[in-house]
Amino acid sequence: MMIDRICISINNRCNLACKYCHFHEKKTSINETDMDIFKILDNVIYSIETNDIPVFKIGFVGNGEPMLDYDALKEYLLYIAEYLENGRIAAYTISNGLLLNEEMLQFFKKYNVNVGFSIDGIEAIHNKYRCGTYTKVMEKIELYKRINGHYPSMNCTVGEDILNKADETITFFKQFDNRITFSRMIGKYGISLEAFNLFLKKAAEQLYVRTGGYDCTMYGGMCGAGMNNFFYANGNVYICGNCIDMAPLGKSDMPFSQLETLKFDFDRNHCYKESLCE
Repeated sequence: MMIDRICISINNRCNLACKYCHFHEKKTSINETDMDIFKILDNVIYSIETNDIPVFKIGFVGNGEPMLDYDALKEYLLYIAEYLENGRIAAYTISNGLLLNEEMLQFFKKYNVNVGFSIDGIEAIHNKYRCGTYTKVMEKIELYKRINGHYPSMNCTVGEDILNKADETITFFKQFDNRITFSRMIGKYGISLEAFNLFLKKAAEQLYVRTGGYDCTMYGGMCGAGMNNFFYANGNVYICGNCIDMAPLGKSDMPFSQLETLKFDFDRNHCYKESLCE
């Protein structure tokens, strides 16, 4: 399968210390290694032109808060500006929202960059896990709406507290009339895939929920690790973002043509990483 989607972790730093963050449970695997992101973008452009890919999706997300390195992110986006404007590249980023301002949001709007906000539903649960930031995040969500005319997409991490407050959580997100990505909490505070899928099914009855396909079991889909989507961090490329504590597939400048020759045989109804750890 041809690669048409990648995620790039532009940094490994965050201005929060969220209680459940599974990336930072892997502190020995997360470091500030230089990575030539422009070279990765060159590989994207080469693949688009060589293989006539109609839309290549790039997520500038990963181990840290992207807005801590907004100036660098801006340069990366300007480097591919022509492709963003003509729709050949669809870019997105996910932020805790705290550092976003009007200038940033106007820039992202100009280049059609989707900005997702991390917010864990009702105030009590969000504040418990995300460092008491509910009020500030909601202010930035309203700023986004003022600039764009609609609410942003949102990401909510589902753990035991949300399972116990499922109805309240669903009611909270109904007010925005937007797309919600619910992700399964893993690691120390993780929940089972079965419990998560039951919640997801209930939420999808009332909300526009990201589900299905070869994507990620964390989001309610099947595991797409090693198919058409790879994760870049620490100067390397990995089969997925959950595998940064495993051996990388190669250096970050590895040509896509080499990645596309790799084959991974496992039951894609289950997470690749979790299947190895069983």
